[in-house]
Amino acid sequence: MPHQGPSIRPDRLKTLLDGVNRFGFDVETGGFNRPGFSDEDLACRAWFGDEMRKDGLRVWSDGAGNLFGRYGPDDGPCILAGSHLDTVPNGGAFDGSLGVCVALECVRTLKDAGFEPATAIEVVATSEEEGRFGGMLGSQAIAGLATADWIARARDADGVRLVDAMTLQGLDPRAILSAARPAGTIRAFLELHIEQGPVLEQEHVSVGISDQVSGVCYLEYTFSGIANHSGTTPMSMRSDAFAGLAELAHQIPQIIKQAGTDQTRITIGHVVLEPNQPHTIPGKAHFSIILRDTSESVMGMLRDMVHDRALDVARKSGLSLEFAERSWLPPVQLDADLANRLETLAGSMGLATKRMPSGAGHDAQTMQSICPSGLIFVPSRNGISHSPGEHSDWVDIERGANLFLQALIELGK
Repeated sequence: MPHQGPSIRPDRLKTLLDGVNRFGFDVETGGFNRPGFSDEDLACRAWFGDEMRKDGLRVWSDGAGNLFGRYGPDDGPCILAGSHLDTVPNGGAFDGSLGVCVALECVRTLKDAGFEPATAIEVVATSEEEGRFGGMLGSQAIAGLATADWIARARDADGVRLVDAMTLQGLDPRAILSAARPAGTIRAFLELHIEQGPVLEQEHVSVGISDQVSGVCYLEYTFSGIANHSGTTPMSMRSDAFAGLAELAHQIPQIIKQAGTDQTRITIGHVVLEPNQPHTIPGKAHFSIILRDTSESVMGMLRDMVHDRALDVARKSGLSLEFAERSWLPPVQLDADLANRLETLAGSMGLATKRMPSGAGHDAQTMQSICPSGLIFVPSRNGISHSPGEHSDWVDIERGANLFLQALIELGK
């Protein structure tokens, strides 16, 4: 690779990632299950903490469950580097975990080379990034954005409360607010992540540099009608909750066409029908709507349009409607100077880059509220993510990881 200075060891990085992915592996599907604050998630964090201790890092966890390993001076600000170890249900091997492993591999490489940064580097594995409870808890807590009210209300799609999930693991949810880092203690945040989309692979570009991250709005709806016999109830006399859901879903493309942009994404991803029986008209349809865009004003218009259409569908279909907005993460412009520095470094290494928005939410967008934040993408094969088919080629990973390494060297001087 045409750059001067140390290079990461891809074999060691792969071994580390394989170690992470021993936790929560599903033999039948080939996917990984480490939901935030599950047994598998906590076991993985404990193992990764031990790995950092073996490397001589100072290791600790904060009140939100974020895991840190510090290399360099004990006092003063740090460069925070990493991502998350939790997964979506039946997720892939690279999402989040690769970024944490790359951060530690880079520190190992610096130690091997005898490079001691003037500014400490802290490897971080943030907690509950995948939004099991509706947000990105770990980085929100670090940035001081978590609130007592949200913590008390947060629950997952199965109704499990955040406070109960943490308590079950011996963690005190009241300590989440203590995780906020004082101003000036983090000089910059750097994250490497798989793209989770097809653009870099299709354009044959080695590295993506994100300069903005889409906002995410998590809505939850319930249509309630009348559960009844599917054979004896005439079609014109039904209050079918699923038919209401289907009608609303059918209108989503038109909503996007009217008020969206090329960055708009609206997804109904979680649906529960009651009573969910073959011969019974659904009396209830509980479902999520995840709405994303790089413009907060567009997000607001889309949210209002979705809600208006849901009310209209309920009225026309003889259904009642319950609604909750579980979280709102605004779009974020990442630090332009840091993005420029990453682009310049990549050019000096002979790497082709693409400046691009991120349609997925990442810790970098939250961290930008307290420090300059940078986000490096490596290509995803066929753009697949959040599934066992998720894969990134190791030649691309090595390129992105070496860019990450050079950035840490520059930032740590």
